[in-house]
Amino acid sequence: MTQHQTIRSSPRSTEPLLSVRDLRVTFQRRDERAFKAVDGVSFDVRPGQTVGLVGESGCGKSVTSLAIMGLLPKRGNTVEGEAVFDGDDLLSLSPSQMRDRRGADIAMIFQDPLSSLNPVITIGRQVTEVMERHQGLSRKEATPKAAELLDRVGIPDPKARLANYPHQLSGGMRQRALIAMALACSPRLLIADEPTTALDVTIQAQILALLKELVVDTGTALVMITHDLGVVAGLCDEVNVLYGGKIVERGGRHGLFRQPRHPYTVGLLDSIPRLDAPRGEKLNPVPGSVADNLPWDSACAFAPRCSHRVDVCTREMPRWDGDDVVGFRCFNPVGGPR
Repeated sequence: MTQHQTIRSSPRSTEPLLSVRDLRVTFQRRDERAFKAVDGVSFDVRPGQTVGLVGESGCGKSVTSLAIMGLLPKRGNTVEGEAVFDGDDLLSLSPSQMRDRRGADIAMIFQDPLSSLNPVITIGRQVTEVMERHQGLSRKEATPKAAELLDRVGIPDPKARLANYPHQLSGGMRQRALIAMALACSPRLLIADEPTTALDVTIQAQILALLKELVVDTGTALVMITHDLGVVAGLCDEVNVLYGGKIVERGGRHGLFRQPRHPYTVGLLDSIPRLDAPRGEKLNPVPGSVADNLPWDSACAFAPRCSHRVDVCTREMPRWDGDDVVGFRCFNPVGGPR
């Protein structure tokens, strides 16, 4: 942050700003079997808190965020459950009511900035239209504010960049421009869907530091969607590990890394390269793929890939062992029974 900017500080509230309860998303094509992409997901996010949704591609992370934002297609899917934001259930709002919420109170950073930005509209226009729509500013009034936003997210020579098109910016600067758009109306909730995908490690570190700074300085609630537990380690307060559309483990960042209980969480941690590992040591990836699963209704979805499975894993769905803060869903957890 530059010295001339005013920082909006906000003490962390104990009341959730967003409370998701039993969220279910089912996709159904004609003459095909229904597919549950999200199957009973529940979590809370408080002001100034960063909550992570972690898992491999296909585990339901992005579908969860799109359902909360009301961005899923109108046909071919069913969304059930609750996503209560500041007292209002977002899933029950009309399309026009959600348009008023998106960009103003809730914003989202998508994982591919090149496809998320309009290629034939300048960066400046894409940032100013958010403020024109939600704050009633004229383009003349919004333009200097857009330059301040670009400066705030670390884009050099921000006034000149307002006239650039997305293809004229590097991948890191495009991602920063997306963050500037998301912050244009000072949203209270920010959802970041793999915001460091396809960026080199130095730019990733800068983007993550920027997001962490924004949460601390403004009290914004952040939902961080990622498959990278290294990202989680440096950013998230609470971690939710998803598999097959369900949360299989939840815990605080330090506790989850210190003593993971679910075999899937352990597998994700073991697959991370370590700087202190002996030279030539092979990685230990999770075997199989997300397609190798069983239906949650009658088994543990992770059982076909799990080295800890026992007979009951293929016959019954494991119940949640824990509370709303810490817990896991497993018949034979790592480290034995709780």
